[in-house]
Amino acid sequence: MVDLRTQVLDVPRQEVITKDNSPTMVDAVIYFRVADGKRSVLEVTSYRQAIINMAQTTLRAVIGDMELDQVLSNRDKINLGLRDRLDVETDKWGVKVENVEIREVDPSPNVKQAMEDQTAAERNRRANILRADGDKRAAILNAEGDKQSRILEAEGLRQAQILEAQGQRTAHILKQQGEAQGLRIISMGAAAMDAKALTVLSLDTLKGLGAGASTKFVLPFELTKLMEGAAEYVGASRATPDKEISQVADVEKALGAADDILGPIPTAEEMAKEMQAIKDEAATAAARAAGSTEVPEELEELPEA
Repeated sequence: MVDLRTQVLDVPRQEVITKDNSPTMVDAVIYFRVADGKRSVLEVTSYRQAIINMAQTTLRAVIGDMELDQVLSNRDKINLGLRDRLDVETDKWGVKVENVEIREVDPSPNVKQAMEDQTAAERNRRANILRADGDKRAAILNAEGDKQSRILEAEGLRQAQILEAQGQRTAHILKQQGEAQGLRIISMGAAAMDAKALTVLSLDTLKGLGAGASTKFVLPFELTKLMEGAAEYVGASRATPDKEISQVADVEKALGAADDILGPIPTAEEMAKEMQAIKDEAATAAARAAGSTEVPEELEELPEA
């Protein structure tokens, strides 16, 4: 009597050599059924033992054409190859091989240790890469922070130099304005000076020269002209009226109006407003550069107009 149901057959564990000469222990499970009971009895003595022997031979042939890495990663391919070959070989016995499964692939201890070392080395390599990448990112961030710090420091120095230059410019402008106003006042006062006044000033100059320790000196003008002026001053030529050197109108006619030449004289209130505006502008610039609203000491010490 022949059992026509699907049967399970264990292929004993055996050692096979892979294509890269790595010894490996392999076993498998075969699922088959008898398709023709007559041939299974007449064509073979024991179809079960025949299937086991055929499976072991076929397993060595299939795995021998593959490297160990392929054996470990392509079990499905091995299963299909074994099934197709066994099905062809067992067909003459009236047996149909339905499926073959590789149950275990066990490399030798030395190969296992080498694989473990390789895996550990790969993990160490990845860890080193990650660590190096982290160090690189940290160095980039530190360099970027140092760069920003230097930029801010340079910007603060530039703002300080600008404020110092503005303060010097303001002081120079005020000094020049003061000198211009003094010259204007002197020129306006001397514009209407007459001959008598000039004579008095000339005599005072001679007096100062005579009081010196030197016995020789050079007169910067003709003495006779000076004496004529002195005579007119004391009344020797009273018939001749005094002559003015110039009038304000004559000066303005020749040179132009004083306001056009020297500019209008600002009042004390206008100068105070201008100084306050300069201080406010400097304080705003300093606050933008240093994040503070304090006014620099150099500007605090500027004199009030």
